[in-house]
Amino acid sequence: MATKIRLQRGGRKNYAFYSIVIADVRAPRDGKFTEKIGTFNPNTNPATVDLNFERALYWVETGAQPTDTVRNILKGEGVYLMKHLKGGVKKGAFDDAEAQKRFDAWKNGKDAKASAVREGDAKAKKEAAAKELEAEKKMNEAIAKKVAEKKAAAAAAAAEAAAETEATEEAPAEA
Repeated sequence: MATKIRLQRGGRKNYAFYSIVIADVRAPRDGKFTEKIGTFNPNTNPATVDLNFERALYWVETGAQPTDTVRNILKGEGVYLMKHLKGGVKKGAFDDAEAQKRFDAWKNGKDAKASAVREGDAKAKKEAAAKELEAEKKMNEAIAKKVAEKKAAAAAAAAEAAAETEATEEAPAEA
């Protein structure tokens, strides 16, 4: 039986959520499967992957062929790197401890890059919010200045009108 590691669609319309499954190549996309090894949610930023690493590694080593998208997911999670390192152990290039050490170093570097990207995004959002707040503050100051000018002009006009009415009242009294 030829097996594939592929995505099985779930979720509602316009909001896809995928299960990563092992299935016979003849089975339909959302049909019968042998084993579910994880989930993939492309709706989050970054996309969320929950994978049973040991089972994924077992099936890749057994010969199950992943689809292109699943291959990228497995590479991102390090399944193919671990397969490569286990091949080096089998050939005697290094031992299991060295393979695990190399894998952990790769995983730490990947996590550091991801956290740096998340921090950069958060910093950019914070700066954008600060710029927006500053622009709004300037706009409010300009509006307040215009309102104050209008009030001053209205007060001056009222004072001028009051002076004019006083002058007109005094003129008939003198006559």
